[in-house]
Amino acid sequence: MELSLKLIINCFIAMIALVNPFQKVFVVTSLQKQFDIKATRYISVKATITALIILLTFMFAGQVILNDVFKIQIYAFQITCGVVLFYNGINGLQKGTFINLDKEMNIKEISAVPIALPMIAGPATITAAVTFPTEYGHIATTIAILLSLGVNLIFMIYSSQIGKIMERFNLLNPLVRIFGLIVATIGGQMVLNGIRGFIG
Repeated sequence: MELSLKLIINCFIAMIALVNPFQKVFVVTSLQKQFDIKATRYISVKATITALIILLTFMFAGQVILNDVFKIQIYAFQITCGVVLFYNGINGLQKGTFINLDKEMNIKEISAVPIALPMIAGPATITAAVTFPTEYGHIATTIAILLSLGVNLIFMIYSSQIGKIMERFNLLNPLVRIFGLIVATIGGQMVLNGIRGFIG
């Protein structure tokens, strides 16, 4: 597959919508009620590194992990993850939040679960990491993952400042809901793609 800037941009747009940086602004801002800025930045960096390892692992070995280890067909994974993603998107659309954090969790637990998995490397992004190489190629998918997680990390690190700006213009909650609609739509498309793969 010939690598092009358009291919990378298309892959990046699809991946960044799934990673959903605006969601992380909301989450990290709420975390700052429990932890100081240094702690939330540690959580952000560690979660990003963990998510990157998970996504790259699934990108290069996802078919083997799913087919040979768990005996799962990719279309079944797409349908299941699409349903989960659709549900999360609807929650984001209706409630303005995607996930509730347990106040008793410590920093290490939060950075791994639920921040890295499933909030960054969730069903949608894992499915994308497995399936995007077929459509965009491994190089474009790798670049898209790195760029998306980089943008997401910037949003997480500067979530306090971004959150204040958004709240000043009453944008934070509407943007979370808009991304909820986008995520729900992507989930619906993922289900349709899985059904198409099963029928085909």
